[in-house]
Amino acid sequence: MDLNFPAEENESLCVKEEEIIALKEHTECSTKVPEEKESAECEDREMELDKKEEATENEVKNGDFMKRASKRKSLQLAKEKIGKLNEEVYEWERPKRGPWRKRKGVENEDTCDESVEEVKTGLAEIPKRRGRKPRKESVEEEVERDKNEGAVEKTGGGRYSCRTSMEAGDESVEEVKAGLVKIPKRRGRKPRKDVVEEQVERDNNEGGIEQSGGRGRLSRKANVDKLDSAQGKEERNTCHQCKRNDKGRVVRCTKCDSKRFCVPCMTRWYPQMPEDAFVEACPVCRNNCNCKSCLQLDGPIRHLKLELEYADKVKMEHSKYMLRMLLPFLKQFHEEQLAEKEIEANIQGIPISEIKPQKSNCDSVERIYCDNCKTSIVDFHRSCPRCSYDLCITCCHELRKGRLRGGDKEVIVEYIRRDLSYLHNDSYKIAEESKNTTPIKNEPSSKEVEVVKSEWRATERGIIPCPPQLLGGCGEGILELKCIFSENWVSNLLSRARNFESLSENYEEGSCLKCDKFRKAASRKDSRDNFLYCPKAKEIQNEEMKHFQWHWSKGEPVIVSDVLETTLGLSWEPMVMWRAFRQKRKKGSEVLVDVTAINCLDWCEVDINACKFFKGYSEGRFDSYSWPQILKLKDWPPSNLFKERLPRHDAEFIRCLPFKDYTDPNCGYLNLATKLTDKSLKPDMGPKTYIAYGVSQELGRGDSVTKLHCDMSDAVNVLVHAHAVTLEPEQLVAIEKRQKKHAEQDERELRGNNKQILNGNDGKQQISENELPEFNLLNSSALVSSPEGGALWDIFRREDVPKLEEYVRKHFHEFRHIYGNPLSQVIHPIHDQTVYLTMEHKRKLKEEYGIEPWTFVQKLGDAVIIPAGCPHQVRNLKSCIKVAVDFVSPENVKECLRLTEEFRVLPQNHRAKEDKLEVKKMALHAIEQAVNCLEQISRPN
Repeated sequence: MDLNFPAEENESLCVKEEEIIALKEHTECSTKVPEEKESAECEDREMELDKKEEATENEVKNGDFMKRASKRKSLQLAKEKIGKLNEEVYEWERPKRGPWRKRKGVENEDTCDESVEEVKTGLAEIPKRRGRKPRKESVEEEVERDKNEGAVEKTGGGRYSCRTSMEAGDESVEEVKAGLVKIPKRRGRKPRKDVVEEQVERDNNEGGIEQSGGRGRLSRKANVDKLDSAQGKEERNTCHQCKRNDKGRVVRCTKCDSKRFCVPCMTRWYPQMPEDAFVEACPVCRNNCNCKSCLQLDGPIRHLKLELEYADKVKMEHSKYMLRMLLPFLKQFHEEQLAEKEIEANIQGIPISEIKPQKSNCDSVERIYCDNCKTSIVDFHRSCPRCSYDLCITCCHELRKGRLRGGDKEVIVEYIRRDLSYLHNDSYKIAEESKNTTPIKNEPSSKEVEVVKSEWRATERGIIPCPPQLLGGCGEGILELKCIFSENWVSNLLSRARNFESLSENYEEGSCLKCDKFRKAASRKDSRDNFLYCPKAKEIQNEEMKHFQWHWSKGEPVIVSDVLETTLGLSWEPMVMWRAFRQKRKKGSEVLVDVTAINCLDWCEVDINACKFFKGYSEGRFDSYSWPQILKLKDWPPSNLFKERLPRHDAEFIRCLPFKDYTDPNCGYLNLATKLTDKSLKPDMGPKTYIAYGVSQELGRGDSVTKLHCDMSDAVNVLVHAHAVTLEPEQLVAIEKRQKKHAEQDERELRGNNKQILNGNDGKQQISENELPEFNLLNSSALVSSPEGGALWDIFRREDVPKLEEYVRKHFHEFRHIYGNPLSQVIHPIHDQTVYLTMEHKRKLKEEYGIEPWTFVQKLGDAVIIPAGCPHQVRNLKSCIKVAVDFVSPENVKECLRLTEEFRVLPQNHRAKEDKLEVKKMALHAIEQAVNCLEQISRPN
C-alpha cells in the first residue's frame, strides 16, 4: 500500500520557504535600487537564512518533532526529508510567483524533463543559486539510505513518497489516522477534513475509488455502476431535467441514487407527480422522463412488449370468427368475376373454362385505380393494350347497361373572399370588402366532354372500346380482360374457405346480460340502445372481448375510460411533443419553426410560429374584435412521420389502446389492415394527432369543431391532454355583445337565402323568425359544464343516416363555411364535411325527424371507438390533444364497401373521391391468412 504525504512538511521548513519567496520578490521589485545597496541587503538576508537552515537541520536530526521512537521516528524523519527534497527539486523548475520563467539552457519541456531525470540520478549537478548555499550531500545520502531500507520510493512526476512494509507501514498509518501521531500543519492551508477521509476510505473499501500513482490523487475505477467520489456526491446539485444547479432545492431519487430534479422542473414538467413519488422513483426509473436527452433515447421502448402474441387456440377462434364475417363478401366477389368471365367467353366464343385472363403488368408496390371512378382495382379489370386505360368491372357492368356513373363532372363552388369585418358584422366595411370575389376553383367541365361521354358505349356482344382522348383514353384499342392475382386464385380460395364454413358457424357469440358498465348517451323512446358500453381499461379481461363484439356488431360506439393509466406516464404536454419533434429530426433537415393551422372562424389556413401556437393553446388567443381565435392543427406531425419523429409517444399510444386485437395498427389479429403483405402499398392508417384550442361556451360562430363527417374505416380516438382556458368576465361581456351582432347578420342574410331556396323547392313553408337559431353564450347542458369534460361528441346511428341527410339538405342554407359565406349548395350532406349541428339544430332535428345522436363528453384518458358508417361531429370544450388511429374490423367490412360505393359516385374533384383504403384487398388477404391458420392447426402432426 502506498501512502503519500506530499503536503505535510515541517513547520520550520515552511517558514524558510516563505522567506525565500519573499527574498525573490524583493529581488524582482528592486531593480531600480543602486547595485551597492542591493548587494548589501542580499548578503545580510542570505546570512540569516543560512543560520535558520542549520538550526532546522539540527532539530530534524535530534528528532524534536517526533512524539514516538523506533520505526515511527525514522518514518516521520524520512517524510520530512522527502518534502524538503521535493520543494528544492521543483523550486528552480517553476516559480511560485510571477510570470513563467525558463531556466537557462532549457529550451522546451522535453529538455526540462531530461534535466530533472539527470538531477535525480546524479548524472547532472544541480546548478547553484545566487544567494543560497549549495545542496548538502548529507540529505541525499540519508534519502538514498532510506530508499535501500524500503522506507522511501520514487513516484511519478519526479517526487518521492514514503513506502511502508506490512509490519511498520500499516501500524503507522493506523496511528496517524487515530490521532496518536500528530501531523504538523502547514501555514496557509486548511487542515485535513475527517469527514472527507472517512468517505474516501469507505469508497476505497467498496471499490468505487482507487488511488493513482504520482501525486496522491484519487481516480475513478472502471466500474460504471459506481458514482463520483464522496466529495463529488456531497457537492453535486444538478437537476437532471434542466441540467442546472441554481434553481434551489432538488429532490434525489432513492431508487437509482443518482438522478435529481429541482422543484421548478417537477412542477412544470410533471404536474401530476407528487414530490414523494420523485423520492421513491424518479421519471428516469419510471421510463417516462421527458427531458431533451431522454426523449432521444429508444431505451425506454426496447423493453416494452408491443407485439402481440397469440396461442394456437386463440388464433383458431379469431380465424373462425373472421371467416364467418368475410365469407359472404368472398362469395359475392367471386360471382362478379364469374359474370365477367362469361361475358369474355361470349366475346371470344369459347367455353368459360378456357378463359385465362392475361396477368397485368403491375408491380406489388403499385396501386391501380379505375380511370373513370377512381376506385382501386383489386383483381379483374379491363385495360387498353395501346394506352393502358384501366376500367374496373363495376364500371364495365354499368357501361353495358347505359348508365355509367362515377365519372361525374367537377362541381364548381365559388366563395366570396371576406375579411374579419364581415365575419363580425362590421357594417362600415362590408360594402367595400364584398366587392372582392375570388372563386376557389374555376375550371368548369366542357359540354363537349359530356357529349363524348354519352356516345361512349359497349357493343351488343359486350365489347368495350377504349374511350376518346377527352375521357383519358386513345379511342382506338379494345379493352381486354386482365387480372392481378394468379389464375383461379379467388376460386381456389373460396373452395378452401368452404371446407371450414360449418366450423365457423359454430362460433360462440357474446351477450350483454347483467352488465353495469354503461353510460347514458341518448333519450330515444322505445329504444334499447340509449346506453353505450363503457368499461374501464384496467378492468378489461379476456371475457370482455365477447361483450365488446356483441355491441360492436350492432354498430354501436364503445367508450373505454382511463386508458392512460395503462401507460408509463410519458407527458403529452404540447411543448414536450414539440421538443421531442425537434430533437428527432433528421440530420440536414430544417427545423419546422412554423406550423399550418386552420382558423375555425373562416376555415382558412394560417401560418403561425409553433411556440406562439402552443402558447395560445394554454393561454388563449383573441382577434381585434375581442373574439376568441380558435386554431387547430390537423394531422401534426404528418401521420407518416409520427412514429419516426415521436417514437416514444407512438409507443405510449400503442400501449394504451384498448381491445388491441382490433385496434393495434401493427399486429392486431382482427385488424384487417395488418393482413396486407409486406410488399403491398399500405394505406395511411395513422396514428394522427389533432391539436386544437377550445372553450366550454358554444360560440355559434368560430367554434372549435370537427364538422359532421363519416369515416370509411373504423377508428379509435384517445384524449391524451386537455387544458381549460377560462374567459374573464369582461371577455364574456364582449363576446355576448358580438353574438348579438352575429344574430342580426344571420337573420338578414339567411332569411333572404330562405326565400330563394324554398321558392325553388316546391313552395314549401318558409322558416319563421322564431325558428332561426338563437346562440347563447352559456350552455345549460350538464355535460358541457362538467369540469372533467374535454370534448363533446355526437355520433349518429347508421339507420338514421337517410333522415339526417334529408335534414341537412333542407337546412344547409343556415350554415356557414369558408370565409364565413353561407353554403350555396350541397353535393353530399355528410361527405362534404361543411356542417356542424349546434344545440338548436339538434333540437330541430329531433322535432322534425324524430332522431337524435349519442351525445357524451370525452374525458381525459377516454378512448372512443367509432364504427365505420356512423356520422359524427366533435366540439372541443377545452384545448385538447387527441390521437387517433384507423382500423378495419371484420364486422364492418360490409359498411366499408357501402361507403366505397358512395365515394365512387362523387364528383371528380370531391375531397372524399379517392379510394385509399382498398378494403377489398384487405378482406381477401385476411381470408387467405385465416384459411392458412385453420389448415395448419387442424392438420395432424
